[in-house]
Amino acid sequence: MAVSEKPLHIDIPVKLADVKVVFSIGALQFEGDLPASIFHMQLIEDDIAGWDAKSEVVAVFHTNAGHVTLHDSAYNSDRGIATGNPYRDLVANLIKRGVKVELCGATAKVHNWGNEDLLPDIKVNTDAMARTAQLVQQGFVKITE
Repeated sequence: MAVSEKPLHIDIPVKLADVKVVFSIGALQFEGDLPASIFHMQLIEDDIAGWDAKSEVVAVFHTNAGHVTLHDSAYNSDRGIATGNPYRDLVANLIKRGVKVELCGATAKVHNWGNEDLLPDIKVNTDAMARTAQLVQQGFVKITE
């Protein structure tokens, strides 16, 4: 996003001590060429670092966004291309920053993806709906992207 040179007064400053969010990502929408969900996870991770807050951030990729979790050869096969997964480094950076990235097991089954098709440190859950419900019941705020 472009940086504004115009002054901006924040009327409602937010600073949280504890952040528990689950991103439910069923399709990719874009801010320029960057998936908005990834941009928003980067933004909240920046906020968390600035606040020095405790946090748990979980990203559940499912439906039409599950391919984001695939390694290059599986991504190429699934998407019918030869360029590799363009989201690989973005996902790795989120994981390095503490985001837990998961793939919906139902989405994986429909696409015939196995654990060996996934990027490092991606966990597979039973299905996105059950996992999201579980996390919401544990006090996570659901963000739908």
